[in-house]
Amino acid sequence: MDHGTLALLIPLAPFMLAGFAIWTRHNRKVEEIRAQNTAEKAAQYAAQNQALEERVRVLERIVTDGGYDVATQIEALRDVRRLEDRPGQTEGHA
Repeated sequence: MDHGTLALLIPLAPFMLAGFAIWTRHNRKVEEIRAQNTAEKAAQYAAQNQALEERVRVLERIVTDGGYDVATQIEALRDVRRLEDRPGQTEGHA
């Protein structure tokens, strides 16, 4: 490096340092915002997960209740579907 280039870079050094400081401050703020967004999303997923777990508990209680006959209801729905899915049968024709 010759003396002319060095003489040009010395006065520019403070500006380059200031630019570097601004750039690092900006990157730090961007990372803080990302971390905050990630924490918020994690909290939302946790709340949604808890709500789903509560719904599953309710469904388990319903299914395991002795007075609730799920198998009979499922079979009844299957029978209705079989009747609806039969091709070629229309009302009034056998």
